[in-house]
Amino acid sequence: LYYLFFFIISIVFYEDKNFQGRHFECTSDCPEMHSHFSRCNSIRVDSGCWVAYEKPNYSGYQYMLHKGEYPEYNRWSGFNDCIRSCRMVPPVSLMKIFERSDFGGQNMELSEDCPNLHERFHSRDISSANVMEGYWMLHEHPNYRGRQYFLRPGEYRRHSEWGSASPTIGSLRRVTEAV
Repeated sequence: LYYLFFFIISIVFYEDKNFQGRHFECTSDCPEMHSHFSRCNSIRVDSGCWVAYEKPNYSGYQYMLHKGEYPEYNRWSGFNDCIRSCRMVPPVSLMKIFERSDFGGQNMELSEDCPNLHERFHSRDISSANVMEGYWMLHEHPNYRGRQYFLRPGEYRRHSEWGSASPTIGSLRRVTEAV
């Protein structure tokens, strides 16, 4: 006899702190969640790895959420209690970064996390990127601090295409999650 075990990757959003109030469980990408709750003050990630977005259709501030509990929005580095969309993230990674727009200038291929990009790449500016496999989180400052930018597979010809007003990136990491 063979037994197949299936588990559902899920995240639960709660209107109030400490997992109280109205809630919404999500098991796949969701481009618009306003109809399910009006604010988000706590989150429980039951499994998988997720990116939550401040605005609908995967825009605005971005928050990387790993398995665990976030009893209030400042625990996921939230700027406010507004979450309007989310994406589930699979765990494989390969990306090439470029100093200039349209894949120009100095470049480097990455398959591992980089806590201080300036030390390794010798530039603070990443103006374009080609994500060949997996998902990545770019951070504004070294050691994974500051604003976060989530990159899915695809070509990003300029930094504005991943939602940044500036090409300055201090660190980056692969999005992975052991379930």
